[in-house]
Amino acid sequence: MKIQFGFVANALGLYNASPSKTMTFKRFSSLPKDERMEKLLEVTSQNIINTKRILFYLIAHEVKLYRFSSAMIPLATHPEVLWDYITPFKREWEELGTIIKTCNIRPSFHPNQFTLFTSPREEVTTNAVKDMEYHYQLLEAMKVSDIANINIHIGGAYGDKEGTLERFHKNIKQLPNEIKGVTTLENDDKTYNVNETLETCEREKIPMVLDYHHYIANKGDVELTEALQRIFRTWENRKLLPKVHISSPKSERDFRAHAEFVSSDFVVPFFKMARELNQDFVVMIEAKQKDLAMLKIVEDLTTIRGVKRISTTEIEW
Repeated sequence: MKIQFGFVANALGLYNASPSKTMTFKRFSSLPKDERMEKLLEVTSQNIINTKRILFYLIAHEVKLYRFSSAMIPLATHPEVLWDYITPFKREWEELGTIIKTCNIRPSFHPNQFTLFTSPREEVTTNAVKDMEYHYQLLEAMKVSDIANINIHIGGAYGDKEGTLERFHKNIKQLPNEIKGVTTLENDDKTYNVNETLETCEREKIPMVLDYHHYIANKGDVELTEALQRIFRTWENRKLLPKVHISSPKSERDFRAHAEFVSSDFVVPFFKMARELNQDFVVMIEAKQKDLAMLKIVEDLTTIRGVKRISTTEIEW
């Protein structure tokens, strides 16, 4: 079983490399009209430059899995701005895509918690579609949508989980097929557990991203040992290795929050369980220390008997 590790958005091992420099609508509105677009272009340019720096950092550390920042483009979907963030950076987007494909990096996005398809309010679904379109446009500009995924949660329960799940199946139909084709669903830590998420994925033919920390916080009535192979099987149509999210609790009291690093004691039971399936997969580290946490957990896991390090961020168990 081979496992590749990656991290989210910012590389803390690089100085001042945030790919998420922002600009509020209040700040945008306060600028003279002839300066607004100039400022948007400036901030976006800096985010793209930092993303490129991070990609080179990935290459140096043999990282094959990376989640782009959804905040790369300031005010991208704001209804009172709606600007063209693709054309002015056409060459830059293509350059990022070339780096990704040349170095076999697998990219993804994870829109915020407001991008959901369970709300009874039509405008929420409309905005979710727009947000998914935004993320997909960036993948298309980089020409990497065939190897990428956009990961979301099912959403809230609104006091009627069964009825809400049916509404999800109805609302998700508003998503264009090409975007749905790169969409994944993740189990969450409070509402939709592994079994509910898996059944939804199987019905919609959408791959499922297992979040192990969320599973421990919200087990429901299913044992992961019984569901893991089915979860991995949802990826077969994409012909991509299954993806798993790993983090560990900040504390017993604040169990759902992510710790700075990943506790090997917390996650090793999962890896041992997965080992029984002998299925290769990839792991996104969601700890606060991002790339530093990724490097540390790989180091920790390689101290276990039977674990062989293949590269800086890949092991064989």
